[in-house]
Amino acid sequence: MTFQSESGDGGPDPSLTVIMSERRQLINLAYRLLGSLADAEDVVQETYTRWYAMSRQQRDAIDSPGAWLTRVAGRICLNVLSSARARRETYVGEWIPEPLPEPAEWTSGRAGGDPADRITLDESVNMAFLVVLESMTPAERVAFILHDVFRYPFAEVAEIVGRTPAACRQLASSARRRLRDAQAPATPAAQRARIVKDFKLALEAGDIDALIGLLDPGVTATSDGGGLVSTLLHPVEGVERIVRSLVHLEGRLSNLTMLERTVNGQPGLIAQEDGVTVSVYAFEVAGDRIKHIWAIRNPDKLRPWT
Repeated sequence: MTFQSESGDGGPDPSLTVIMSERRQLINLAYRLLGSLADAEDVVQETYTRWYAMSRQQRDAIDSPGAWLTRVAGRICLNVLSSARARRETYVGEWIPEPLPEPAEWTSGRAGGDPADRITLDESVNMAFLVVLESMTPAERVAFILHDVFRYPFAEVAEIVGRTPAACRQLASSARRRLRDAQAPATPAAQRARIVKDFKLALEAGDIDALIGLLDPGVTATSDGGGLVSTLLHPVEGVERIVRSLVHLEGRLSNLTMLERTVNGQPGLIAQEDGVTVSVYAFEVAGDRIKHIWAIRNPDKLRPWT
Protein backbone atom coordinates (compact mmCIF):
# COMPACT_ATOMS: atom_id res chain seq x y z
CA MET A 1 0.00 0.00 0.00
CA THR A 2 1.45 3.39 -0.98
CA PHE A 3 0.26 6.83 0.00
CA GLN A 4 1.45 10.05 -1.57
CA SER A 5 0.72 13.08 0.52
CA GLU A 6 1.91 16.63 0.09
CA SER A 7 2.15 19.54 2.46
CA GLY A 8 0.51 22.88 1.72
CA ASP A 9 3.66 24.17 -0.01
CA GLY A 10 3.77 21.21 -2.39
CA GLY A 11 6.45 19.29 -0.52
CA PRO A 12 6.12 15.81 0.98
CA ASP A 13 4.16 15.38 4.19
CA PRO A 14 6.80 15.13 6.95
CA SER A 15 4.39 13.08 9.10
CA LEU A 16 4.14 10.27 6.53
CA THR A 17 7.01 8.22 7.99
CA VAL A 18 5.63 8.55 11.51
CA ILE A 19 2.13 7.57 10.40
CA MET A 20 3.24 4.59 8.33
CA SER A 21 5.40 3.33 11.22
CA GLU A 22 2.13 2.50 12.99
CA ARG A 23 1.12 0.05 10.24
CA ARG A 24 2.58 -3.08 11.81
CA GLN A 25 0.93 -2.33 15.15
CA LEU A 26 -2.41 -1.86 13.39
CA ILE A 27 -2.06 -5.10 11.38
CA ASN A 28 -1.22 -7.01 14.56
CA LEU A 29 -4.20 -5.52 16.38
CA ALA A 30 -6.67 -6.10 13.54
CA TYR A 31 -5.59 -9.72 12.95
CA ARG A 32 -6.09 -10.59 16.62
CA LEU A 33 -9.48 -8.92 16.60
CA LEU A 34 -10.69 -10.48 13.34
CA GLY A 35 -8.77 -13.75 12.92
CA SER A 36 -8.37 -12.93 9.24
CA LEU A 37 -5.29 -11.43 7.63
CA ALA A 38 -7.27 -10.31 4.58
CA ASP A 39 -9.84 -8.51 6.75
CA ALA A 40 -7.05 -7.00 8.88
CA GLU A 41 -5.36 -5.58 5.78
CA ASP A 42 -8.66 -4.09 4.62
CA VAL A 43 -9.21 -2.47 8.02
CA VAL A 44 -5.76 -0.88 8.00
CA GLN A 45 -6.26 0.35 4.43
CA GLU A 46 -9.56 1.96 5.45
CA THR A 47 -7.93 3.49 8.55
CA TYR A 48 -5.25 5.22 6.49
CA THR A 49 -7.81 6.30 3.90
CA ARG A 50 -9.73 8.10 6.64
CA TRP A 51 -6.53 9.73 7.92
CA TYR A 52 -5.67 11.17 4.52
CA ALA A 53 -9.27 12.17 3.85
CA MET A 54 -8.77 14.86 6.49
CA SER A 55 -7.22 18.20 5.68
CA ARG A 56 -3.62 18.90 6.63
CA GLN A 57 -4.85 21.29 9.32
CA GLN A 58 -7.12 18.59 10.81
CA ARG A 59 -4.27 16.08 10.91
CA ASP A 60 -1.89 18.58 12.48
CA ALA A 61 -4.42 19.23 15.25
CA ILE A 62 -4.27 15.58 16.40
CA ASP A 63 -1.85 15.30 19.33
CA SER A 64 -1.25 11.54 19.01
CA PRO A 65 -1.67 10.20 15.46
CA GLY A 66 -0.92 6.65 16.66
CA ALA A 67 -3.72 6.78 19.22
CA TRP A 68 -6.08 8.23 16.59
CA LEU A 69 -5.25 5.44 14.13
CA THR A 70 -5.78 2.80 16.83
CA ARG A 71 -9.17 4.23 17.81
CA VAL A 72 -10.34 4.29 14.21
CA ALA A 73 -9.01 0.80 13.45
CA GLY A 74 -10.62 -0.54 16.62
CA ARG A 75 -14.00 0.92 15.72
CA ILE A 76 -13.80 -0.46 12.18
CA CYS A 77 -12.90 -3.89 13.59
CA LEU A 78 -15.87 -3.71 15.94
CA ASN A 79 -18.16 -3.07 12.97
CA VAL A 80 -16.54 -5.87 10.96
CA LEU A 81 -16.95 -8.30 13.86
CA SER A 82 -20.63 -7.44 14.15
CA SER A 83 -21.23 -8.05 10.43
CA ALA A 84 -18.94 -11.12 10.38
CA ARG A 85 -21.31 -13.03 12.63
CA ALA A 86 -24.02 -12.79 9.99
CA ARG A 87 -21.59 -13.69 7.18
CA ARG A 88 -20.28 -16.74 9.00
CA GLU A 89 -23.79 -18.06 9.54
CA THR A 90 -23.91 -18.60 5.77
CA TYR A 91 -20.31 -19.86 5.51
CA VAL A 92 -20.17 -23.40 4.09
CA GLY A 93 -18.83 -25.65 6.86
CA GLU A 94 -16.86 -24.54 9.89
CA TRP A 95 -14.99 -21.21 9.98
CA ILE A 96 -11.45 -21.35 11.40
CA PRO A 97 -9.18 -18.31 11.81
CA GLU A 98 -6.60 -17.82 9.08
CA PRO A 99 -3.35 -19.69 9.91
CA LEU A 100 -0.01 -17.88 9.85
CA PRO A 101 3.48 -19.29 9.16
CA GLU A 102 6.77 -18.24 10.69
CA PRO A 103 7.75 -14.80 9.31
CA ALA A 104 10.78 -16.31 7.50
CA GLU A 105 8.45 -18.66 5.61
CA TRP A 106 5.93 -15.99 4.61
CA THR A 107 6.05 -16.39 0.87
CA SER A 108 3.23 -14.55 -0.88
CA GLY A 109 -0.08 -12.74 -0.64
CA ARG A 110 -0.84 -9.06 -0.31
CA ALA A 111 1.09 -8.74 2.96
CA GLY A 112 3.82 -11.18 2.04
CA GLY A 113 5.93 -8.68 0.17
CA ASP A 114 6.43 -6.36 3.12
CA PRO A 115 8.21 -7.74 6.22
CA ALA A 116 6.84 -4.84 8.25
CA ASP A 117 3.33 -6.29 7.88
CA ARG A 118 4.11 -9.68 9.38
CA ILE A 119 2.25 -10.66 12.51
CA THR A 120 4.15 -11.02 15.77
CA LEU A 121 3.61 -14.64 16.78
CA ASP A 122 2.94 -15.06 20.49
CA GLU A 123 0.40 -16.74 22.77
CA SER A 124 -2.29 -14.28 21.67
CA VAL A 125 -2.34 -15.72 18.13
CA ASN A 126 -2.17 -19.46 18.76
CA MET A 127 -5.11 -21.25 17.16
CA ALA A 128 -6.73 -22.38 20.42
CA PHE A 129 -6.68 -18.77 21.68
CA LEU A 130 -8.16 -17.37 18.45
CA VAL A 131 -10.91 -20.01 18.40
CA VAL A 132 -11.99 -19.03 21.92
CA LEU A 133 -12.03 -15.37 20.84
CA GLU A 134 -14.53 -16.38 18.12
CA SER A 135 -16.99 -17.39 20.86
CA MET A 136 -16.96 -13.91 22.41
CA THR A 137 -19.22 -11.00 21.63
CA PRO A 138 -17.59 -8.30 19.46
CA ALA A 139 -17.42 -5.91 22.43
CA GLU A 140 -15.84 -8.55 24.68
CA ARG A 141 -13.24 -9.39 22.08
CA VAL A 142 -12.28 -5.77 21.41
CA ALA A 143 -12.14 -4.82 25.10
CA PHE A 144 -10.07 -7.87 26.00
CA ILE A 145 -7.56 -7.63 23.14
CA LEU A 146 -7.04 -3.89 23.53
CA HIS A 147 -6.60 -4.05 27.32
CA ASP A 148 -5.07 -7.45 28.10
CA VAL A 149 -2.95 -7.93 24.98
CA PHE A 150 -2.10 -4.38 23.88
CA ARG A 151 -2.30 -2.79 27.35
CA TYR A 152 -4.60 0.09 26.51
CA PRO A 153 -6.22 1.62 29.61
CA PHE A 154 -9.94 1.08 29.97
CA ALA A 155 -10.57 4.81 29.53
CA GLU A 156 -9.20 4.57 25.98
CA VAL A 157 -10.90 1.23 25.33
CA ALA A 158 -14.21 2.85 26.31
CA GLU A 159 -13.81 5.46 23.55
CA ILE A 160 -13.46 2.69 20.97
CA VAL A 161 -16.17 0.34 22.25
CA GLY A 162 -18.63 3.12 23.04
CA ARG A 163 -19.20 2.05 26.64
CA THR A 164 -18.08 3.23 30.04
CA PRO A 165 -14.65 2.23 31.41
CA ALA A 166 -16.43 0.17 34.09
CA ALA A 167 -18.44 -1.69 31.45
CA CYS A 168 -15.27 -2.37 29.44
CA ARG A 169 -13.62 -3.74 32.57
CA GLN A 170 -16.53 -6.18 32.94
CA LEU A 171 -16.28 -7.16 29.26
CA ALA A 172 -12.58 -7.98 29.61
CA SER A 173 -13.23 -9.92 32.80
CA SER A 174 -15.90 -12.00 31.07
CA ALA A 175 -13.50 -12.69 28.19
CA ARG A 176 -10.81 -13.88 30.63
CA ARG A 177 -13.27 -16.32 32.19
CA ARG A 178 -14.09 -17.75 28.77
CA LEU A 179 -10.40 -18.29 28.09
CA ARG A 180 -9.74 -19.90 31.49
CA ASP A 181 -12.67 -22.27 31.05
CA ALA A 182 -11.71 -23.29 27.50
CA GLN A 183 -7.94 -23.53 27.45
CA ALA A 184 -6.02 -26.66 28.37
CA PRO A 185 -3.14 -26.51 30.88
CA ALA A 186 0.08 -25.39 29.23
CA THR A 187 2.31 -28.11 27.79
CA PRO A 188 6.04 -27.38 27.25
CA ALA A 189 6.87 -26.41 23.67
CA ALA A 190 9.35 -29.27 23.18
CA GLN A 191 6.72 -31.78 24.31
CA ARG A 192 4.10 -30.29 21.96
CA ALA A 193 6.55 -30.53 19.07
CA ARG A 194 7.35 -34.17 19.88
CA ILE A 195 3.66 -35.11 20.01
CA VAL A 196 2.93 -33.42 16.68
CA LYS A 197 5.94 -35.17 15.13
CA ASP A 198 4.75 -38.53 16.48
CA PHE A 199 1.29 -37.83 15.05
CA LYS A 200 2.82 -37.13 11.62
CA LEU A 201 4.86 -40.35 11.71
CA ALA A 202 1.86 -42.44 12.82
CA LEU A 203 -0.35 -40.89 10.13
CA GLU A 204 2.20 -41.57 7.40
CA ALA A 205 2.69 -45.15 8.60
CA GLY A 206 -1.03 -45.79 9.01
CA ASP A 207 -0.30 -46.90 12.58
CA ILE A 208 -3.77 -46.92 14.13
CA ASP A 209 -2.61 -47.94 17.61
CA ALA A 210 -0.09 -45.11 17.68
CA LEU A 211 -2.73 -42.60 16.55
CA ILE A 212 -5.13 -43.76 19.26
CA GLY A 213 -2.40 -43.37 21.85
CA LEU A 214 -1.74 -39.77 20.80
CA LEU A 215 -5.37 -38.59 20.93
CA ASP A 216 -7.24 -37.39 24.00
CA PRO A 217 -10.49 -39.36 24.63
CA GLY A 218 -12.46 -36.16 24.05
CA VAL A 219 -10.51 -35.07 20.98
CA THR A 220 -12.25 -32.94 18.34
CA ALA A 221 -11.23 -32.33 14.73
CA THR A 222 -12.50 -29.32 12.81
CA SER A 223 -11.93 -28.67 9.11
CA ASP A 224 -12.35 -25.46 7.10
CA GLY A 225 -12.53 -25.66 3.32
CA GLY A 226 -14.81 -22.70 2.85
CA GLY A 227 -17.01 -24.73 0.55
CA LEU A 228 -14.27 -24.48 -2.06
CA VAL A 229 -12.73 -27.91 -1.51
CA SER A 230 -13.97 -31.26 -0.23
CA THR A 231 -13.99 -31.06 3.55
CA LEU A 232 -15.86 -32.09 6.68
CA LEU A 233 -18.82 -29.76 7.20
CA HIS A 234 -19.04 -30.36 10.95
CA PRO A 235 -16.53 -31.10 13.74
CA VAL A 236 -15.74 -34.76 14.36
CA GLU A 237 -15.58 -35.82 18.01
CA GLY A 238 -14.06 -38.86 19.70
CA VAL A 239 -10.97 -40.99 19.09
CA GLU A 240 -12.72 -43.73 17.12
CA ARG A 241 -14.44 -41.42 14.64
CA ILE A 242 -11.34 -39.30 14.10
CA VAL A 243 -9.06 -42.28 13.57
CA ARG A 244 -11.58 -43.68 11.08
CA SER A 245 -11.51 -40.38 9.20
CA LEU A 246 -7.72 -40.33 9.22
CA VAL A 247 -7.55 -43.88 7.88
CA HIS A 248 -9.86 -42.86 5.03
CA LEU A 249 -7.29 -40.19 4.13
CA GLU A 250 -4.50 -42.74 3.80
CA GLY A 251 -4.89 -43.15 0.04
CA ARG A 252 -4.81 -39.39 -0.53
CA LEU A 253 -1.76 -39.00 1.71
CA SER A 254 0.31 -41.00 -0.77
CA ASN A 255 0.17 -37.97 -3.08
CA LEU A 256 1.02 -35.49 -0.34
CA THR A 257 4.17 -34.48 1.51
CA MET A 258 3.64 -33.81 5.21
CA LEU A 259 6.02 -31.28 6.75
CA GLU A 260 6.49 -30.02 10.29
CA ARG A 261 5.96 -26.28 10.47
CA THR A 262 5.14 -23.61 13.01
CA VAL A 263 1.48 -22.59 12.76
CA ASN A 264 0.52 -19.39 14.60
CA GLY A 265 3.60 -19.79 16.78
CA GLN A 266 2.86 -23.41 17.73
CA PRO A 267 4.05 -26.79 16.38
CA GLY A 268 1.91 -27.82 13.42
CA LEU A 269 1.92 -29.59 10.08
CA ILE A 270 1.35 -28.69 6.46
CA ALA A 271 0.45 -30.94 3.54
CA GLN A 272 1.92 -30.11 0.15
CA GLU A 273 1.07 -31.43 -3.30
CA ASP A 274 3.65 -30.74 -6.02
CA GLY A 275 5.23 -28.14 -3.75
CA VAL A 276 1.97 -26.27 -3.13
CA THR A 277 0.52 -26.13 0.39
CA VAL A 278 -3.01 -27.55 0.28
CA SER A 279 -3.68 -27.99 4.01
CA VAL A 280 -2.44 -26.50 7.27
CA TYR A 281 -2.93 -28.37 10.55
CA ALA A 282 -2.91 -26.72 13.97
CA PHE A 283 -3.10 -28.62 17.25
CA GLU A 284 -4.07 -28.08 20.86
CA VAL A 285 -2.14 -30.40 23.16
CA ALA A 286 -3.20 -31.19 26.73
CA GLY A 287 -0.58 -33.09 28.70
CA ASP A 288 0.72 -35.80 26.37
CA ARG A 289 -2.40 -36.04 24.17
CA ILE A 290 -3.86 -34.05 21.29
CA LYS A 291 -7.08 -32.39 22.39
CA HIS A 292 -8.04 -30.59 19.18
CA ILE A 293 -7.02 -30.69 15.52
CA TRP A 294 -7.80 -27.81 13.14
CA ALA A 295 -7.39 -28.46 9.42
CA ILE A 296 -7.48 -25.40 7.16
CA ARG A 297 -7.95 -26.16 3.47
CA ASN A 298 -9.68 -23.03 2.23
CA PRO A 299 -7.29 -21.75 -0.49
CA ASP A 300 -8.12 -18.13 0.40
CA LYS A 301 -6.64 -18.72 3.86
CA LEU A 302 -3.44 -20.34 2.57
CA ARG A 303 -2.06 -17.31 0.68
CA PRO A 304 1.02 -16.80 2.89
CA TRP A 305 1.84 -20.53 2.67
CA THR A 306 1.66 -21.07 -1.08
